[in-house]
Amino acid sequence: MHTFGLVGKSLSHSFSKEYFAKKFLQDNIRDAEYLLFSLDKIEEIIDLLKQPTLLGFNVTIPYKTAIIPFLDELDIVAKEVGAVNCVVKQNGKWIGYNTDVVGFEHSYGQTVLRSCSLTNNFAIVFGSGGAAKAVCYVLKQRNIPFKIVSRNKTQETITYSELTELIINHSSIIINTTPLGMFPETDKKPPIPYSALSQKQILIDLIYNPEETLFLKEGKKRGATTANGLEMFYAQAEANFNIFFNFRQ
Repeated sequence: MHTFGLVGKSLSHSFSKEYFAKKFLQDNIRDAEYLLFSLDKIEEIIDLLKQPTLLGFNVTIPYKTAIIPFLDELDIVAKEVGAVNCVVKQNGKWIGYNTDVVGFEHSYGQTVLRSCSLTNNFAIVFGSGGAAKAVCYVLKQRNIPFKIVSRNKTQETITYSELTELIINHSSIIINTTPLGMFPETDKKPPIPYSALSQKQILIDLIYNPEETLFLKEGKKRGATTANGLEMFYAQAEANFNIFFNFRQ
């Protein structure tokens, strides 16, 4: 039996195991399994990488950047993004990829991102973790200016307390890449001035469980267009599957 799986800390929200189990059946792959690997700390990955049946795995919160020192190589996109969400064993080496970029571009590139690139406005990105790095990579590729909002202030980010109504008014797209509002803590949302939202904005939440977060509900109340992360999940999952089985030993 060849083993694939998902590495993260809290995995109760994920649809990955169900998705890949169904995918294996559809493609008549009988010798593969997809498991959930919940790690309390990233160092536990060392023992996991030694498992002889493990051929590949996905990576989710909070290890998309922390996984990098434990890998042998990164593909060019993952290296530029600085985050990994797909890992494959190839010729005895663990290689890191980033399919979040593929998923985000595929899901929003032809509509949301194209419309934003035609305006003089910018995007707001909540979070500075691995998913945010992939989103910002795509925004840069499309020459869409953006502001990153995070809990901690750095040279690249502003804090939530610095996010004013004026900044929101000048934005076209607001993207949540944080786990705020994700199952099971569905009562949470990014702490922003929601009264500033209007029909001018498109709100994207990379969360897909629940289908509609409080963040999206607040935007919809005020006329904003909203989209969850389910389409992105499917797009990156399909890309992961192709990587897994292109390099299957």
